[in-house]
Amino acid sequence: MATTKTPAHPGPTRIPVSVDMRSVSRVGAKPSLIDYIVSLWNYRYFVLYDAKARVQSKNRKDRLGSAWLLLDPLLNGLGYFLIFGLLLNASRGIENFLGYLIIGIFMFQMSTRAIVGTARIISSNQNVIQAFNFPRATLALAVNIRELIANVPVLIMMLLLVLIIPPTEPISLLWLLLVPIVLLQVIFNLGIGLILAPLVARVNDLLHLISFFMRFWLFASCVMFSIERYTQWPVIMRIVELNPLYIIISMARNAVLYNEPPIWQHWAGLGAWALGAVCVGMVVFWKGEETYGRDE
Repeated sequence: MATTKTPAHPGPTRIPVSVDMRSVSRVGAKPSLIDYIVSLWNYRYFVLYDAKARVQSKNRKDRLGSAWLLLDPLLNGLGYFLIFGLLLNASRGIENFLGYLIIGIFMFQMSTRAIVGTARIISSNQNVIQAFNFPRATLALAVNIRELIANVPVLIMMLLLVLIIPPTEPISLLWLLLVPIVLLQVIFNLGIGLILAPLVARVNDLLHLISFFMRFWLFASCVMFSIERYTQWPVIMRIVELNPLYIIISMARNAVLYNEPPIWQHWAGLGAWALGAVCVGMVVFWKGEETYGRDE
């Protein structure tokens, strides 16, 4: 009798599956520049919290605490007044030299602290950078917002000194122009700091050169003397006139001391410097995003 063979049970059918790898990216890879800028906005609450927290904790170990924000430019201003105003007679030809010097010192030190603080964000935040994944430029934003918040009482003190130290200056609506001037200054400081931060991350010794350069920049910004000192050297005078910190200080002096609105050339020049610096700085900083926090 013939037996019927049962057909073998077919194995599971294999269905080919296609995987779209185009949306997969390497861990830690930097996003596109547009996505990177959008991500900065998404971290805005972190930036504000970090800025406020650091303002409150800064100088906490010092007995005078945040008072050093006021004392530092005051003591520097006193020293420059004794040297340049009395010994070197740099005050000649300058109306209200004390007010001239106070505004120059206060406005310049705002930029010094912001630029140097932003330049060192990579080296001073290595633990945070290595532990968490976030756009590193938020640290630069936090530094500049922190300096802006911390310098509000400094600016108020600057105006009070102009009011009480003879020859006193009357209060004017033009003082309100300090608001857009300072905002443009903050944008410029952020841009310069973003350009310097990747360089300092690679070569930490550059911090010493930056500190030296800021002192040189101080003298090149006519903080202690008038730009008329350069009338014999027209090329140098023209370079100083294009100096963004000289423009910032001159605009503040015109609005506060001399009751004159800043000229449109200064507004255009400062706007170009601020916008150009922050655009270049953002691109430079974004290009090095993947390298920050790596052990060299």
